[in-house]
Amino acid sequence: MPDVSAARGLRSTAILALGTFAVGTDAFVVAGFLPAMAATLGVSPATAGQSVTVFALSYAVLAPMLSTVAARVPRRRLLVTALLVLAAANLGSALAPSLPILLATRVLAAAGAAGYTPNAGAVGAALVRPEQRGRALAVVIGGLTVATALGVPLGTLLNQITDWRTVLIAVAVLCLVVAAGVRLVMPRLPGSPRTPLRQRLAVLRRPAVLTVLPLTTLGMASCYTVYAYSVPALQAAGSPVRWAGLMLFLYGAGAVAGNLCAGYAVDRWGSVKLLTAAYALMAVVLAAGGWLAAAGAQVPVVVAVIALGWGAASWAQTPAQQHRLIAAAPAEAPLVVSLNSSGIYLGIALGTAVGGATFASGFPAMYLTGAAGAIVALVFLLASDARTRRVAA
Repeated sequence: MPDVSAARGLRSTAILALGTFAVGTDAFVVAGFLPAMAATLGVSPATAGQSVTVFALSYAVLAPMLSTVAARVPRRRLLVTALLVLAAANLGSALAPSLPILLATRVLAAAGAAGYTPNAGAVGAALVRPEQRGRALAVVIGGLTVATALGVPLGTLLNQITDWRTVLIAVAVLCLVVAAGVRLVMPRLPGSPRTPLRQRLAVLRRPAVLTVLPLTTLGMASCYTVYAYSVPALQAAGSPVRWAGLMLFLYGAGAVAGNLCAGYAVDRWGSVKLLTAAYALMAVVLAAGGWLAAAGAQVPVVVAVIALGWGAASWAQTPAQQHRLIAAAPAEAPLVVSLNSSGIYLGIALGTAVGGATFASGFPAMYLTGAAGAIVALVFLLASDARTRRVAA
């Protein structure tokens, strides 16, 4: 562990959290201006939604690869480089004249995000005393959930004032500011010994891990079937156009609350009970959104409740799934948590693709498809838990 003071270590984790906030804003902000971006590029919203799919899928594939290739790179240099790549990618996205060029820049953005987020968590834990590591991890990763509460609504507001290209330029500037902060504040940390990718992925052959990991992808796919298209989807359910930023803020507030409360709930009641409640809630709120969209109802207060519950159910999954994976492979905890992150982004890519495929059928069909996915995730959870109990017995 580096010889740094406790105060400096915690200050560094705050800078790292600002970086994960930038990454989260970059990943999720597109949902706030997808219709405007589609109109500018001359494509349908469903087609423009491919930018979310491409980013998420690229992240899922690149995260374990980059962790292997860049293992020996000193941590400060790696984090600064990743942020510079993310800044360049966002600037490229802002200037993209067509969808193919935009998609190429989103792949580059995914590479920067995949190089930053997993390593930021590991570095944050290394910079503090052992008794502070849980707090440091919560601060660093908390930047992602705060981005859903603040970054996306702010991006939506900026889009209403200016345009979506200016929003992406602002994200690029934020990445540059954080890169400078990391370079100035963070102490030097060496890289790690390089472990072959095949050896890293050997943990996937363990039955206990294989029982848990697919649920991450299923659960995230369920909530992201609608999320990439959340602005028009919430309007279809009865939210006024002027409330778009507020609704996304409520989703984000639910996500932050769900993520924080899930940690306490897992300790008290266990991961399976928490996940059961989360998937049941997700199915109910998405089905309610589908019913409102089909009925043509105009009850914004109900839509606000749906947005809160949707966000809480979506992000309550992560702590519980991480807890289950670490219990399944305690000796490889950092690796399985990284694989869980890949599973999250794979689910985002899958859900966005499914949402795009149902776009032409209308928003009631999109909502109900997401609700059906939540039910499938719930059935998978209960069946896999029953199987695990039988094997243990």
